[in-house]
Amino acid sequence: MIDLGISKLALIGAVALVVIGPEKLPRVARTVGALLGKAQRYVADVKAEVNRSMELDELRKMKDSVESAAREVKTSVESGAQDFEKSWSEATAGLDVHEPLSEPGTLDALGALGSPAHPVYQHPKKNWRLKQKAMPQWYKARAGVRTRVQSGAARVARFRPRPTSISR
Repeated sequence: MIDLGISKLALIGAVALVVIGPEKLPRVARTVGALLGKAQRYVADVKAEVNRSMELDELRKMKDSVESAAREVKTSVESGAQDFEKSWSEATAGLDVHEPLSEPGTLDALGALGSPAHPVYQHPKKNWRLKQKAMPQWYKARAGVRTRVQSGAARVARFRPRPTSISR
């Protein structure tokens, strides 16, 4: 790029001082600085956009590779499941799986009642309305437990020292 040393910058400054004049030079320098700052920001934005687009392309390629791997796994699992279903149906061809051994509530061969196929729900024996471990109010007051909700501003106002009247 352009090699600007201190001597070249001093020469450019002296020429600018002679051409522009000492009254307008600070305003021109501010304008040039602002324009250079805008140009640098524009270049940085363009670089960031190019980097984002490159990363986006890489992510798309990665997404495609992951999707193709997922499709391959899905097809292999489906083919394995079909093979398993075939072997299972061949192995259980002579068995009658759909007939239960004993109905619930009936006597089986040993004379015992048949158990249901799934466990029966039993309601827990506790009354949720009765709070057995509630703390008494007198204990809360003695222990300093807050029983009423109060905002931070209200709490500060409550405990702020009162202004005392100074009389001389």
